[in-house]
Amino acid sequence: MENILIVDSDKSISNILKTYLIKNNFSVSTVDTGDEAISKIKGEQVDLVICDFDLPNYTGIELLQKIKIINSSIQTIIVTNYSSIKVAVDAVKKGAYDYVTKPLYPDEILSTIKQAIQEKNENIARDTQPKKRKAPKKEDLIVGPSYQSQMVQKHIALIAPTDMSVIITGETGTGKEYVAKAIHEKSTRREEQFIAVDCGAIPNELAGSELFGHVKGAFTGAISGKKGCFERADDGTLFLDEIGNLNYENQVQLLRLFQEKVVRPVGGTKEIPVNVRILTATNEDLKEAVKNGDFREDIYHRLNEFRIELVPLRKRPKDIEVFAHYFLKLANKQLNKQKSGFEEDAMRKMLAYQWHGNLRELRNVVKRSVLICQQEYIDVSSLPVEIAQLPENPEINQSILLKSEIPISLKKIAENAERGAIIEILQQTEYNKTKTAVLLQIDRKTLYNKMKAYNIEIN
Repeated sequence: MENILIVDSDKSISNILKTYLIKNNFSVSTVDTGDEAISKIKGEQVDLVICDFDLPNYTGIELLQKIKIINSSIQTIIVTNYSSIKVAVDAVKKGAYDYVTKPLYPDEILSTIKQAIQEKNENIARDTQPKKRKAPKKEDLIVGPSYQSQMVQKHIALIAPTDMSVIITGETGTGKEYVAKAIHEKSTRREEQFIAVDCGAIPNELAGSELFGHVKGAFTGAISGKKGCFERADDGTLFLDEIGNLNYENQVQLLRLFQEKVVRPVGGTKEIPVNVRILTATNEDLKEAVKNGDFREDIYHRLNEFRIELVPLRKRPKDIEVFAHYFLKLANKQLNKQKSGFEEDAMRKMLAYQWHGNLRELRNVVKRSVLICQQEYIDVSSLPVEIAQLPENPEINQSILLKSEIPISLKKIAENAERGAIIEILQQTEYNKTKTAVLLQIDRKTLYNKMKAYNIEIN
C-alpha cells in the first residue's frame, strides 16, 4: 500500500481528500505546514506528496526542492489555482510530477496519483535492473499540421541517423522530450536505452550522483552504490533537460566525459567507459549564459552540433485543434469516458487562449474538461473560467493563421519547405556546406545548385 502525504493548511480539503484516497486503498496522512511535511518525510516512508502551492511558510516549489534533497524518488503533485498556471508549469519544470487545479475533482486527482506511482515504480525497476534492457516504447506524440511542426519533423529525420549532439530549445511544455524520444527512435541506437534527466529538478548536492553515480559511503546517506544516468544509458541516448542548471563542477565532469568517454562515480577511483549520444534541452539562452560566465563555452560548442527550436503553441494555432483532439483521445482512455469532440464555440475559445503552458497546459485542460463535461461534446462551460470568459477575437486568430500559411500552390509549398530546411541547416552547421550536404543526404554540387535556385547567399 502506497503512502501519501497531503500538505494543505485547509483542513477541510485535506480531510475530504484523505477520506477519498483511503477508500481507494492508499495509506494517507495530512500536515498543515511545510516544516511538518519535512519532518514527516524524514521520519517515515512517503511515496507521494500532494502539496498546496500556497502554504503558510513555504511555496509549493520551495517545499518540492527540499523534498527532492531528502528523497529524490518521492513523487510530488502541486495543487494550485488556475490563475497561477505559470507557477504550476514552473513547478513541473522544477521536478513535480504534475499539477492539478482547484476545484479538485476526485477522478482527476486519483488518475494523476496512479500515473505518478506507476512512473515511480517503473523508475525503481529500471534502476535495479541487472541487465540492460530497452525502455518500453510509449505512444508517439502526433505531428501538428503547422509549417513549424512539419519543419521540426524534417529536422528530426535528418539528424536522427547521425550521432551528432542536439540542443532542443523552446518554452516549458512545448514537447522537448518528445522530440528527443523521436530522434532516439529513428536513430541506430533505438534498441538501447533512452534515459531522460531533468537537470532543473536535481538539487546541486545530488547532481553528481544522479549523472555520474556514486559508490557506497561516498556521502551521508549513500548506504549502497548507484549507477549514474550516463552508465545506465550506455550505448543508448541520454536526454539532459534544462542543461543550463548544471553547476560549474558538474560541467567540468561533463566536459571530461566528452573528451575521454569515461565517467568516475562520486567517491570512486575507477573510471567507467561509456558510449552515449547526448541530446540536451533548455528554455534559456545558453549563448547568453556563456557570455555571463554561467555556462562553459567549450561544452556549449560540444553540445550545439545541431539545434532544433520549438515554437510556442500560441504562435502555431493550426496545431491547437489537432492536439486537443489527440489529448481528448488520451483522456477518454485514462478516465474511461467517451467524449466525441468539442463544440464549435468551445474550440473558438481554445484558439483564442494564449497557452503559456503550451502542450502540457492544453493536455491538462482537455483532461479536466473530459472529466467534468456531462454531454457528448466538450462545451464552453466545461472549460476553465479563464478560457471560457475570453472574448472571441476571430480577427486576431485569422491574422495569426494567415501569417503561418504557405502559398497554396503545391509546388510552392515544397519549394518553401526545401529552402527553409537548407537555410536552417546551414545556420546549424555554421554555414559549413560539406556538413550541410551530408545532413541533407545530397552532394555538394546539388546543394550549390539549390542554393542558387532559391537565391540563398552566404556572406
